[in-house]
Amino acid sequence: AFEGTSSMEPQAVPQSMQRREIYTHAAEWTIYAMAWSLREEPDKKFRLALGSFMEEYTNRVSLVQRRESVRENEEAFVKIGEFEHPYPATKILWSPDTSSRRDLLATTGDYLRIWSVDDAATAASASSEDDGHNSQQAPVDMAAVLNNNKNSDFCAPLTSFDWNESEPSLVATSSIDTTVTVWDLGVPAVKAQLIAHDKEVYDIAFARGKDVFASVGADGSARLFDLRTLEHSTIVYETAGLAPILRLAWNKQDPNYIAALVADDPRTVVLDVRVPSVPVAELGAHAASVNAIAWAPHSSCHLCTCSDDCQALIWDLTAMPKPIDDPILAYNADAEVNQLQWSAAHHEWISIAYGSTMQMLHV
Repeated sequence: AFEGTSSMEPQAVPQSMQRREIYTHAAEWTIYAMAWSLREEPDKKFRLALGSFMEEYTNRVSLVQRRESVRENEEAFVKIGEFEHPYPATKILWSPDTSSRRDLLATTGDYLRIWSVDDAATAASASSEDDGHNSQQAPVDMAAVLNNNKNSDFCAPLTSFDWNESEPSLVATSSIDTTVTVWDLGVPAVKAQLIAHDKEVYDIAFARGKDVFASVGADGSARLFDLRTLEHSTIVYETAGLAPILRLAWNKQDPNYIAALVADDPRTVVLDVRVPSVPVAELGAHAASVNAIAWAPHSSCHLCTCSDDCQALIWDLTAMPKPIDDPILAYNADAEVNQLQWSAAHHEWISIAYGSTMQMLHV
C-alpha cells in the first residue's frame, strides 16, 4: 500500500495487489475517532472502533471487523456492533487488558465512558452472501460514566485520554478546563486531578510504565508529570510564538522520544525528553497541516504521519540527531487524511481515515 518515496506521485494499484495490501470500509458518516482492538485471538482479529463526527448531539460509534477472506466485490469489513454516543467521541481506545473476559472500550466527549462489548458477534458470523450489514451484532453496554465535576450542571469537555498499558486500571483524561484527571477504574475513583496547563489541554499520553505521563495544550507547551511527585512538572518544549500543540505520541519502545504536532503546521516535532526545549528532529515533507501521528508499536525509530495534503508518510528516524529530510514510504489517499492508527496487535497494518472512508494499509 505504501510506495517508496523516490516517486511521490500517486501510484495505480493493481486489483490483485489491492486486495492484499489495502482494505476499505465506507462509513455512513465522517470518521473522527478510530482505534484498533489489541486482541490477537482469531475471532477478534482486525477489529476497529470508529467514531462519527456529526454536528449534533447524537453521534455514533461503530465496531467493524475485517473478514477472514475477502472475495471479489465483497465488503471487506463486517459491522459487529454500533451504539449511540453523546457528541462526537474525541478519542476511542480498547482496553489494554487483553486477558479480560469482557472486551472493554473507552470514549471521551462530555465525560469519560467505559463500554462493554459482548463477545457474541465476530466477522465469521457474517455469511458470505450478506453485505456485512445484516450480520449478528454484538450488544454494547455502557459500564460506567466517570464524572469528577459533581457540583455543576455543566461539564468541561474532554479533549483526549490515554489508557495505561502497564496498569490497565489507570486512565488519564485531558480537558479544556486546563486540568488533567487520572482515574483508577478499579474503584472507580479519581486518583489525581491537577491543573496541568495555562490554557486548554488538548492531549495526554502515558510513557512506558505506570507513573510518567505528558500533556500538550493551547499554551504551546509540552509538559511531563510523574504520579509519584505531582507537585512538580517539567516543561520539555514550548513552540515558537506559543502556537497550540494539538497531539502528542510517546514512543513505547524508546521512552526518551515524544512526537508532537502543532496547530496548522506541516511539520512534526520530535522531542528528546533528556534535552528539553530543542526538538531533536523536525519532519517537514508534508505540504499541509499534519493531523495525526503514530509510532510503530514494534520499532523505536519508525513514525507515521498524515496530513491535509492527502498523504500518509512513514519516517525512519535512525539517523537522529542528523536531519531527517524525507520519509521512506508514502501513501496517497483520495482526500485529506484526518486520522491514523498503527495496530499494536498486527504491526504490519496501519489504518487511516479520510471523510467517511477508513482504509487498512499494509506496510
